[in-house]
Amino acid sequence: MAKKSDKTVAKRASSSAAQDLKGYKELLQDIKKRVKTSQIKAAVAVNRELIQLYWEIGRSIHIKQEKEGWGAHVIEKLAKDLQSAFPGIEGFSRRNIFRMRAFYQAYEKVPQAVAQLDDLPIFLIPWGHNALILEKVKNTKERLWYAEKAIEHGWSRSMLETWIKSDLYKREGKALTNFQKTLPAPQSDLAQQTIKDPFLFDFLSLHDDYVEKDLENGLVAHIQKFLLELGQGFAFMGHQYPIEVSGDTSYIDLLFYHVKLKCYIVIELKARPFKPSDTGQLNYYLSAVDDLLKGEEDNPTIGILLCKSRDKIKAEYAFRHINRPMGVAEYETMLTKALPKELKSTLPTVKEIEDELKGDAK
Repeated sequence: MAKKSDKTVAKRASSSAAQDLKGYKELLQDIKKRVKTSQIKAAVAVNRELIQLYWEIGRSIHIKQEKEGWGAHVIEKLAKDLQSAFPGIEGFSRRNIFRMRAFYQAYEKVPQAVAQLDDLPIFLIPWGHNALILEKVKNTKERLWYAEKAIEHGWSRSMLETWIKSDLYKREGKALTNFQKTLPAPQSDLAQQTIKDPFLFDFLSLHDDYVEKDLENGLVAHIQKFLLELGQGFAFMGHQYPIEVSGDTSYIDLLFYHVKLKCYIVIELKARPFKPSDTGQLNYYLSAVDDLLKGEEDNPTIGILLCKSRDKIKAEYAFRHINRPMGVAEYETMLTKALPKELKSTLPTVKEIEDELKGDAK
């Protein structure tokens, strides 16, 4: 009888404990979210204070140099004295003091810098990002653009450097498209900014006489690098994606879904210059995907022709009476482009490298 009573008590205790824990997970997640949000806000606030401090130091040095004619040796002395005064604080090296001056001089004539410092994106990114932009980018408008993009996409310093090296500023949104005519705003603007021209596939090495299958296989084999170059939002759905219409099956080179645009994106690869007839094939694929794959909440499918080269006037004529959203962009394989012609033909293909490795393994 006692054993039965003990089991009853244990069961009631367990039930009580379960009742007490009801909603606990939700509470824990809520608190963790609040703590993380608070940490992020604190980090942003600290970063803003640091950037403003560096701005003021740079401004003071600039003014003194203008009035007193200070040379570089004074900045070197200032760096040593600041390091002595604040031995445990990083950031007062000679190089960084020069950066502070350059930081102020780079943006002092920007209207917002005078009116409201917080309006400038440079005060919302880490100092390491600012130093990189100062060093690698010379145009003020371009510098501010990279700072804004770093905030928008949460780029790390290494990712920021990657996009600067690839000259994203001059490539983003430069593809020739009919989006303004075929897509409603603001989707048309977002779609336009999604497509670069040219796309840089510097992770591919291809022979001069490569065909479209070589290009496609190379991109799929390096899908992570390919997605990185495409940009945020692209989800890979497959290559040689089958589309069956009236018993006939066609194969789309590359099919993606874009989470921000909320639409499918068809990419057709051409190992040659653009031809006006390419738009007919792409238009067919877009119609098929819209009927067979697109959901009720999806936006119209977008098509992209990636060509070795394209003539602007021919492309404009070809798109003129097309009522589905599509664009054409060039691509470059940087490695082979940079090599002398006599060496390009000696580069092995991906298949040749794989065959060689298989042979070594035997």
